[in-house]
Amino acid sequence: MQYIWINGKDQGQDVALRIPPNNNPVTDVTSRDLTCNVGGTSGAGVSTVEIPAGANITFEWHQHAQRTGEDPISGGHKGPVQVYVAKAPSEAASFDGQGAVWTKIYSSGLLNPTSQQWATDVINSNNGKHSVTIPASLPAGNYLLRAEIIALHVAQSYPGAQFYIGCAQVKITGGGSASPSKISIPGTYKSTDPGITVNIYNNLQSYTAPGGAVWSG
Repeated sequence: MQYIWINGKDQGQDVALRIPPNNNPVTDVTSRDLTCNVGGTSGAGVSTVEIPAGANITFEWHQHAQRTGEDPISGGHKGPVQVYVAKAPSEAASFDGQGAVWTKIYSSGLLNPTSQQWATDVINSNNGKHSVTIPASLPAGNYLLRAEIIALHVAQSYPGAQFYIGCAQVKITGGGSASPSKISIPGTYKSTDPGITVNIYNNLQSYTAPGGAVWSG
């Protein structure tokens, strides 16, 4: 994940993002790297951007540090796209995202069993972008926004599923008083989850993403 857009405005490459050292995936669902990618438990030196509650946030992904010349996601890397939020106890930059702090606000997986169209295919057709509305009822404060692509092309056995994760640091203004249910990342995902160990090449007709249901706000 290399860019975020706030209500249609591009914030610039790597702005407010915890950038991993390379584009290698995380494959161990018990690792702290599953939270915000490799080295992502600290946001030291990373800016925090202000967003209003209810904002439209667009996440933009690319294989390399370029916006053109290749598919944003390698065409064979098919799978779901999910977004989580976690409220920091103080500043977003010092929040490690550990424990039962994450709430899922977006999930898109197998969209068309007949054509085997996945959420990743839609991202590729949209120049690497997907969007989510930040629930207006979230309380004001500092948050991590965690966007996740799970590539399932070699997920027939574990470890195989490839997790590509990006975390943005934001300060939500306005908001409400909601207290949604929360999960741990790592902690909730299991190697035996049908959304993690799965053969997508055997006429798959349905897909259940890990992490439970989406909270609508």
